[in-house]
Amino acid sequence: MSTTPRANPRRNDSTPRDLRTPQGRPLLLTGSTVITGDPLLGDWQEADVLIGGTVIVGIGPGLLTAAGDDNMIVIDCAGTLALPATADFTTPHADATLTPGKQADIAVLRLADTPGTPAGAAPARGTHLDILVTGGQVRLYNGRPLNAADATTTPTPEGVPDHDPSHPFLGMWVDDNDFVRQELLPDGRYDEARADRPSAYQGRYWITGTRIDYLDDLGFWAYGEFRDGHLHHAGYRFTRR
Repeated sequence: MSTTPRANPRRNDSTPRDLRTPQGRPLLLTGSTVITGDPLLGDWQEADVLIGGTVIVGIGPGLLTAAGDDNMIVIDCAGTLALPATADFTTPHADATLTPGKQADIAVLRLADTPGTPAGAAPARGTHLDILVTGGQVRLYNGRPLNAADATTTPTPEGVPDHDPSHPFLGMWVDDNDFVRQELLPDGRYDEARADRPSAYQGRYWITGTRIDYLDDLGFWAYGEFRDGHLHHAGYRFTRR
């Protein structure tokens, strides 16, 4: 185990093209701190996750040595944390693990601000999602949807309320520190900027009474509440401007 892993991944400009047309090639996430959630496997400070088709086929240190032999698509994940994308650490269950044979649902998080962020990468301001793999497919790369279509294809859930384009809660909401700026648009979509990251998160929203539900284009759900003239969401208090 390396005790001094590199702080930043080195990303190849050709990798996104390879990921869009993998042609059956295995995918290797290499150099990340890996949290498997599996007590038998344990965790590694610096290891690899090998994906074949829709499942994890190997995990642990040393898999990078076979990358050339097996024509792998390699994503350098140095300085990141890899863990199950479906993990709920308050109620752990056997399915939410990075175990060979399990479906490859993996979240790779960039952990902190570090110098030398690679070209094309989203700035690493605090913990944020860097790579997202679901069903063996890379959906998010360098903090952005791999395919433009990924931002518009999330299905509309059943039972959501009709959107009111003139709802009184629409508009720009800004947190107390002016770090997060969330705009609720008349077309039922939101656009959230964070510090110097424009459109850091985008997706759809539904307002029911004083509750707002979000479905992000990356696939996750969140919610907020309107109270006392403020929007309370994810630990932030927003005021409309």
